[in-house]
Amino acid sequence: MSNEQENSDTSQEEPEKNKLVSSRTFLCVVDESDEFPTTLRYACARAKSTDGRIALLYIVQPAEFQHWLGVGDLMKQENREEAEEMCHVLADVVQRRIGKIPVIYIREGKPHEVLLELIREEHDLSVLVLGASSTGDGPGPIIQHVVNNMAGAFSLPITIVPGGLSNEEIDAIT
Repeated sequence: MSNEQENSDTSQEEPEKNKLVSSRTFLCVVDESDEFPTTLRYACARAKSTDGRIALLYIVQPAEFQHWLGVGDLMKQENREEAEEMCHVLADVVQRRIGKIPVIYIREGKPHEVLLELIREEHDLSVLVLGASSTGDGPGPIIQHVVNNMAGAFSLPITIVPGGLSNEEIDAIT
């Protein structure tokens, strides 16, 4: 192989390598836990340092009140509106931190099932970022279920962020 061909092949590999790095998408599961702000800050810092993106997944729990169809539908609609409002606020936070609008997914169902389904559907996702509880009651229900039952089923790496990290500690490790 001539030097010209070697250089040509190398130059074609570099853009592909850069494309892979710059297309990194960090998926965060949105919830109201104490560790979520820490998790989002970590994911945003990683996305910013790798020219990546953030994807937010808000999982709406299925309405358990099914006695009257109208009441169940109203509860479902209210839950959806709450999810949209929260994701809108979080999208602003992400936009300020990394300069990019996040991808937003709002799905209904059991968290572990919805998460696995989304990961199987969306091939652009690169890393699942979950926050571990710092209260001593275990890492949290999603982490427990994923690690104990589903870790091998995921097609992407999982990053577990300790919920007790300070902003300075997050900045130092990202």
